[in-house]
Amino acid sequence: MKASLAWTEIVALIIILKVCFNASHQLTGLQVCSLCAGLVRNNSEVDRFCSSSAGRIDRRCCLSNDNSSDPERIIGLDLSNCSLTTVEDLSGASEVLMVDLSLNPIVNISEKVFLGFLDLNYVFLPEDIGCPGGNVSWQQVTVEKGRRFCKGQTNMCNQTRQMSMSCPENSLCCPDGPGFFQCKCSESYHGYKCLRQGDFPPLKVFGPLAGSTVLISFLLWVTQRRKAKSL
Repeated sequence: MKASLAWTEIVALIIILKVCFNASHQLTGLQVCSLCAGLVRNNSEVDRFCSSSAGRIDRRCCLSNDNSSDPERIIGLDLSNCSLTTVEDLSGASEVLMVDLSLNPIVNISEKVFLGFLDLNYVFLPEDIGCPGGNVSWQQVTVEKGRRFCKGQTNMCNQTRQMSMSCPENSLCCPDGPGFFQCKCSESYHGYKCLRQGDFPPLKVFGPLAGSTVLISFLLWVTQRRKAKSL
């Protein structure tokens, strides 16, 4: 019995640590705006974009000022001239329209930095750094004055120049950021490669998961309570 409990505790600990690890490596909007000290630079691309969009400046971010939408939505991110050498996570600004990473000694940008950035339409980079997803992911790519400008994110599911994206039968191709796409099952299909037809059975899928979660939580509570009493 003790060995069984110990094994359960180890499994639960691994799950908890994994969840905490993933959460700690995803930046919130507040953290993204503070990746660089100061405010959006005066007369920068993001500053002008923010003014024309009637946004408001918050540190290095331009926030949407539209009361009918999310008031905390980041629409512009100015991380230019911040001495950045790598860029690994901007997940807190996934709804951003413009990102400026120019004037930085960047040597590496993670391939998945802009995964899920569906609204991103303007990116400024050091001239020796390629556009996210490659030139094929943008309608216009220009290099001048020491920086690269990527404009107009293209739909990878409608690509006819260099790539042709295909999804399994009974699924649809959906864009997922510059250079990315995902295949979503058509209505009434689900499962591996969308081969199963009919409504998705949430009870069968999430029922055992919920039950095991409750069981593990109960076992942890019992073991921790017993340890507390022994102390």
